[in-house]
Amino acid sequence: MLRSNLLSPLVLAFFLGVGAKLIRSELSLPKDLYSSLSLYLLLALGIHGGVELSERTFEAIAVPAGATILLGCITPLSAYFLLRKAGRFSRIDSAALAAHYGSVSAVTYMAASQFATRMGATPEGYMPTLLTLLESPGIHIALALGAIKASKAAKESGAPRRSTGEILHEILTARSMVLLVGGLLIGFLMGAEGYAPTKPFFEGGFKGALVLFLLEMGLIAGARLSDLKKVGLRLVSLGVAIPILHGSLGVLLGHYAGLSVGGATVLGTMAASASYIAAPPAVRMTLPEANPTYYLTASLVVTFPFNLVVGIPLYYKVATILAS
Repeated sequence: MLRSNLLSPLVLAFFLGVGAKLIRSELSLPKDLYSSLSLYLLLALGIHGGVELSERTFEAIAVPAGATILLGCITPLSAYFLLRKAGRFSRIDSAALAAHYGSVSAVTYMAASQFATRMGATPEGYMPTLLTLLESPGIHIALALGAIKASKAAKESGAPRRSTGEILHEILTARSMVLLVGGLLIGFLMGAEGYAPTKPFFEGGFKGALVLFLLEMGLIAGARLSDLKKVGLRLVSLGVAIPILHGSLGVLLGHYAGLSVGGATVLGTMAASASYIAAPPAVRMTLPEANPTYYLTASLVVTFPFNLVVGIPLYYKVATILAS
């Protein structure tokens, strides 16, 4: 499993980007292309999930959806507790990091889906719906923890703070949320018949676009490798321990919610992932006092490659053991 994962085009593209930075190559992707790829991937993911959802009954998805929402409430709280107690980070930094671990990395989700399918355990088609359900509670709970502490500190110092309504509006209207939810709605309304003419565009080029996106992720991670010295061993260790804990819990809940081996693997991977697209701007707006070196390095340089190389096969193995 590990060999199969390491030799996948997604993982190889990621490490090509890292290697290019290590040898100080001039390789780079245009910013407009990077933005276009992220828009395409998120919208395609949402539309595909909406189409699959349109063909499912409420009874078929109710239990997995409930398990996913429960998971989204648990992960930010457990991450915050571990970062505060084991990592000894400040409340603000712990909340910022917990927002990243409570949120979801859509690219990690896509890599897990590709891996599970390649292993002959195709996940349920409505998994993008679960991704959207998992995205919102995790990031909001963690940001609420940090915002409460920051508001108390601001009140004591007399500094102005933004209203809760403003914070919620910016989080709920973030690019990733609009594309995922909007795509789900579009796919659900048009159904499989309406999707057929656009299917070659949204599915035919999906894997190729994902490979290019992983190449860019490797370039960004390679450029931040030096930050590992700044974050310290505690954060690096937690950047591995938290995904294992959350991933195992996600697989367990997915299994008892009736998901297949592939579905439980993907749900575990989503729970184990750390967002580096939706969470950073939300944290920057809501908790500007938080140290970006901590949350960017932990999510992108530690947790993302760990999940990509080791985590996904590990969660798959746990899912197969539970199913046997």
